[in-house]
Amino acid sequence: MITISEAQLMAWISPILWPFLRVLAVFSVAPLFSMRAVPMRVKIALAFLVAVSAQATLAGQPMVGLNSREALGAVAQQVVIGLSIGFAVRLVFAAVEFAGEVVGLQMGLNFASFFDPASNAQVSAVARFFGHMAMLLFVVINGHLMVLMAVVHSFDRFPVSGNFLQAIGQMRLHELGASLFSSALWIALPMIALLTFVNLVLGIISRVAPQMNIYAVGFPVTLAVGLLGIAATLPMLEQPVVALMQQAIDIFQASR
Repeated sequence: MITISEAQLMAWISPILWPFLRVLAVFSVAPLFSMRAVPMRVKIALAFLVAVSAQATLAGQPMVGLNSREALGAVAQQVVIGLSIGFAVRLVFAAVEFAGEVVGLQMGLNFASFFDPASNAQVSAVARFFGHMAMLLFVVINGHLMVLMAVVHSFDRFPVSGNFLQAIGQMRLHELGASLFSSALWIALPMIALLTFVNLVLGIISRVAPQMNIYAVGFPVTLAVGLLGIAATLPMLEQPVVALMQQAIDIFQASR
């Protein structure tokens, strides 16, 4: 008769359970993975597949039993780290959308807003367009694979333990939030300079020819120049997005 002891059972379940919880937490927050179009069963199955596939690189992890005092803290640690990885990637998209908000404000298109179910808020048309472009760029540069690699490498910097408060202190996500605003302004800076120049020219024209209805002429001109400027500067979106993605992922990777 084959007998299986509790220690053997924990040795089989523990190496898969903790990566599974961390990956599943990432899938609930990270862009593309957290879309409502993806069924929950698919997310669970994909998280289990990633946890099983990563076993070859996760050898030597601390063993935490399910009936030990550290089990609850280990569960909290996996959830917190997984949510932090997804939130860090979401900040990259928030920077691009914030740049779109600034550009839309300069173009006068912020009145054209839509409801975004992902953020439960009103988002302007330009910000939503920038967000979709960032999503397409995320897939093109294999950002989804970068996120999965960040989850696997996070076990080197944050091994499984019951001290999840220490992991929160080591991540220092506030530093990534500070770079969000600076990166968004750098992305929108060419369009801000272009539209500021257009408004300056329109202001000079209104002083030279007061009889001209500058409000009737200025909006179409600003809108046309803004659309042409977006088409010209959109190819330059790749470099800041890749830099932000790398900065977000480096938080969870051990220094080599």
